[in-house]
Amino acid sequence: MLKTRIILFAACTIIIWLIFLLPKAVVENESQLKAVDSVKTGQPIPSAGHSDVPQVLAAGIKSLRAQYLQGSPNQKNAIFADSLQNLYSQAGQFDSAAWYGEQAATFFKTTKSYLKAGNSYYEAYMFALQPEKQKWMAEKAREWLEKAVDANPKNLEAKTKMAMTYLSSSSPMKGIQMMREVLAEDPKNEFALYNMGMLSVQSGQYDKAVDRLKELMAVNPNHIQGNLLLGVAYLNSGNKEKARAQFGKVKKLDNDPAVQATVDSYLKDLNK
Repeated sequence: MLKTRIILFAACTIIIWLIFLLPKAVVENESQLKAVDSVKTGQPIPSAGHSDVPQVLAAGIKSLRAQYLQGSPNQKNAIFADSLQNLYSQAGQFDSAAWYGEQAATFFKTTKSYLKAGNSYYEAYMFALQPEKQKWMAEKAREWLEKAVDANPKNLEAKTKMAMTYLSSSSPMKGIQMMREVLAEDPKNEFALYNMGMLSVQSGQYDKAVDRLKELMAVNPNHIQGNLLLGVAYLNSGNKEKARAQFGKVKKLDNDPAVQATVDSYLKDLNK
């Protein structure tokens, strides 16, 4: 049970920090959206997993989609696509946001548009549950993030995300090496330190995870996900007292219900 929760921890932590951003779903005829988008992309757009999207957001999406579908590949249509990407991201529909971001980036060919498309595909990748879909989203994210990194090699966040996508590929060590390169250039990079710690937890290398996450704590003592993951690493390395203290720290740092519920679950395991 505990091992399963650790495997799912990556997705859970993404949900924790995204939860306050997500309106709940796009209120439209979903069967029509599937039919249209499946034809246009060759990839099915999943049905919404939430509900109660604000009417203004739903109306904006519906209006822009109608204009986009009636248009032709030109600057005006690319602007529609860019706006749709933003609205779908707000609605938590990351697959759709990524597809429209790609249409905009294909036209604009700017570093900013490459990065937006790559980030949207990365979000879709992180939320994908089916292995085949996850792999496909990872490949698309890597394709666009690579363009952004080629244009701006100093964008270490994009490089770290790109590295994470290799973990679903046949070359996972390439991703690890890329993150090491990021940390060699910026030893205090929080995003890379956290992800290296998370990967160590997932692979059962708990001592390494503790070392990485302590480095992260030295940079940012209030990093919520990092503190929580450090508690998990302590728990699985057998250091229950440090784990209990770490989880207690997280409860004080963040009163978000999702965080509190996660911590309480681990504390329950400790008290068995």
